[in-house]
Amino acid sequence: MDIAALLTSAGINIAVCVVLFTLYSVLRKQPSNVNVYFGRRLASRRSKSRDLCLDRFVPSPTWVMKAWETTQEEMLTTGGLDAVVFSRMVVFSIRVFSVAAIICTILVLPVNYYGQDRIHKNIPFESLEVFTIENVKEGSQWLWAHCLALYIITLTACTLLYSEYKSITNLRLVHLTSSQPNPSHFAILVRGIPWSSEQSYCETVKKFFSFYHPSTYLSHQVVYKSGVVQKLKDDAEYMCKMLSSGCGSMEQTCKPSFTQCYFCGGSTNSFKIISNETDSIHGRTSYSDVHLNARKKESAAAFVFFKSRYDALTVAQSLQTSNPMLWVTDLAPEPQDVYWPNLCIPYKQLWIRKLFTFVASVTFVLVFLIPVTFAQGLTQLEKLEKMFPFLTGMLQKKFVIQLVTGYLPSVILVLFLYAVPPVVMLFSTMEGCISRSERKKSACSKVLYFTIWNVFFVNVFAGSVISQLAVFSSLTELPAQLAKAVPAQATYFTTYVLSSGWASLAFEIMQLFPLFCNLFQRFILGYNEDTMNGDLTFPYHTEVPRILLFGFLGFTCSILAPLILPFLLFYFVLAYLVYRNQILNVYINKYDSGGQLWPIAHNTTVISLLVAQVIALGVFGIKESPVASGFTIPLLICTVLFHQYCRERFLPVFKNNATQVLIDMDRRDERCGRMEQIYELVNSAYCQFSGSTQSECFSSHQGERELVGTPKDMETGNENRQEDISWPPVLHSFDKPVIGGK
Repeated sequence: MDIAALLTSAGINIAVCVVLFTLYSVLRKQPSNVNVYFGRRLASRRSKSRDLCLDRFVPSPTWVMKAWETTQEEMLTTGGLDAVVFSRMVVFSIRVFSVAAIICTILVLPVNYYGQDRIHKNIPFESLEVFTIENVKEGSQWLWAHCLALYIITLTACTLLYSEYKSITNLRLVHLTSSQPNPSHFAILVRGIPWSSEQSYCETVKKFFSFYHPSTYLSHQVVYKSGVVQKLKDDAEYMCKMLSSGCGSMEQTCKPSFTQCYFCGGSTNSFKIISNETDSIHGRTSYSDVHLNARKKESAAAFVFFKSRYDALTVAQSLQTSNPMLWVTDLAPEPQDVYWPNLCIPYKQLWIRKLFTFVASVTFVLVFLIPVTFAQGLTQLEKLEKMFPFLTGMLQKKFVIQLVTGYLPSVILVLFLYAVPPVVMLFSTMEGCISRSERKKSACSKVLYFTIWNVFFVNVFAGSVISQLAVFSSLTELPAQLAKAVPAQATYFTTYVLSSGWASLAFEIMQLFPLFCNLFQRFILGYNEDTMNGDLTFPYHTEVPRILLFGFLGFTCSILAPLILPFLLFYFVLAYLVYRNQILNVYINKYDSGGQLWPIAHNTTVISLLVAQVIALGVFGIKESPVASGFTIPLLICTVLFHQYCRERFLPVFKNNATQVLIDMDRRDERCGRMEQIYELVNSAYCQFSGSTQSECFSSHQGERELVGTPKDMETGNENRQEDISWPPVLHSFDKPVIGGK
C-alpha cells in the first residue's frame, strides 16, 4: 500500500465524518428529535417549546464548545464516577500519544525513511513500508533512536498511569464516603439457602441470621422468581382466571378504540396488553393471593440487612457454614444496579454456567477467524486475482486498487465486529452476574480480549486458521515472529483506525438507529409524544474496548510505524468531545460501578507496553543490534515491577471497602442521629415488584433535577433546574478540569 491508498481511505472517512457531524448539528436542534439527542435531559423534562426559527436549520459548533468547557465536577454530577473514569481513559491516551507522536516524528520517522540507500519517489507515490522500521538496514547504528523513543514512551505512560490510578482511587473513596447513605453498604446478598419442607425460605433466613447474628441482624427480603419463563407462567395463570370468570370481565377489559390506522386509514380495536413486569400477575393479585403463592415463588436467595456497614462487610466476607455451597454471602449491589433475573439462578449452577460460557466464547473466537481471514485477504491483490479471475481487469485500475487495499478490508472487519457485543453480552448474562454493572464489566473484558485477538494477532499472522494457531506453538520464537509480521501489517492498522475510529464516532453521535425509530414512530405510526428510546445507559462494554484497542495498536506500532500516531491522536481528541457530549445529553446514569473499569484500562495498557517491548526486542534481534536489545530487557523487567506495585498499592481499594472508612461513617451517622432514618431507607430500597418502575420504589428519596426549556436551551445548558435530594447521591470533586475546563 502506498501513501495515495492511505489518503484515499482517509478522504472517504473524513467526508463521512463531515457529512454526519454537519447533519447532527442541524438535527439536534429540531424539537422532534429531542428524545434522540437529549434523552438524559428528557427523562426529567417538564415541557418544551416548538418555536420555528431559521437558526434551527443552520449547522453550528456550539455542542463542541459545551463538551470542551464541561468540568470534571459537572461530569461527575451528570454521568457518575464511571463516566469520569471513561473520560480519564481518553485523556490519558491524548497525553501519552501526544508525547509519542512528537518523539517518534523527531527521532524515529527520519531514521525509518532514510534507513537504506535508495532512490525515493515523490511522497504520494512512496510505499508505506518506507516509513516503517522494515526500511532500516541490518546492523544500523541508528537503532538507538528507536530504543530511546521506547524508553520515553514507556516512562511517560507509567508516570501518567500512576497519577491516574491515584486520582481515581481518591475519587472512589469520595464515592464511598458521600454524604447520602447508600443502602447497599448495609445489605448483603445470600444465595444457596437450604430448602426445608417445614418452612419457607423467608422463615429459614430469619431463623438463621437471628440465631447466628442476633446483635447485628436488622431484616431481610426474599428474592422471588422473576425470569421471563416465570413471568409467562404468571401471566398465563392470570389469563386463565380471566377466562374462567366469564365474558363480563372480558368486556370490561376490552374497550373499542377509534384511533386511526396510518396504513389503511380505518379504525382499530385495542385490547389490554400485559406488557411488562409491573402489569403481570405480581402487580394485579391481591394480598391474600400473594401470601398463598409466596412460598411457591420464593427462590433460594435473599437480601439481608444489618445495623451497620461494618457488620454487613464482616458477614459478606466470612464463610457462614462448613459447606461453602450453602449460605453464600456477597456484598449487595446498589438497588438500581441489581440484575433481578440472575438472582433466581441456583448457586450450584454457576460453575457450570461459567464453564459453558468459556467454551462458547472460545468457539465463537475460532468461528470468527473466517471473516477476519477473508477481510485480511483483500489486502493481497495476487490472491484475489487467483481466487476471482474475472476481477483481474478491474483490479488493474489505480483507484480500484487504492479502494480495495486501503478501505474495504477494514470496513468489512468493522461490520463483522458489530455482531460481537450482543453475543458477548448474552454470554455475560448466562454467567449469572448479580448486577448490571458487573454484567457490563464482564462483557467489557470479553469484548476487549476478543477484539485484540482478532484485530491484532489474527491479522498479524494472516493466513489459514492452522497457520495462525501454529505460530504460538513455540513461545521462544514468538518475539521474532511478531517482529517480522507486525511492521508488515502496520499500514492495515492505520486504515483500521480511520474506518473503525473516525467513522464510528460520527455514527455514535448521529444515533442512527434511535433516529430511524423516532422518524418511523412520528411519520408512519403518527405518535408525536416524546418518549424514551429503550435503555439509554452508556455502552461501556463496546466503547471501553474500542479505546483500549486503539491504545494497544498505538503502543505496539509507535516505533515500528510512526505514521499511525497522528491518526490515533486525532481520533482520541474527537472521542473526547463526542463521548462527553453523549454523556451530558444522551445517556442516562441509572447505576454506577464506582470506577471498576479503571483496573481493566490499567492492566490493558501495561500489557500493551509489554507487547510493544517484546516486539521491539525481536526487531532489534533481527536487525542485529545487541545494544538496543540489551537495553530493552531491563525495560521489560521495570514495567512488570511497576505493574505489580500498582496492583499492591491501589487494586485492593477497588476490590474491597476499607473497614476504617466504614466504621468512621457508622460513627458519624450515630452522632448525627440518622440511623433510624437509614434503617427505614434500607428496608424500602430493594423493590423487586411494585406498581411502578424500580426507581419509583424510592420515591421519597429519588429526585432527578428537572428542567424546563427549548432544544436550544438544552444545547447551551441554560435550562431551569429544580434541586431535590436524590439517590444515587450527587458526588463532588474539587479537582481542576482535565482538559478544556474553566
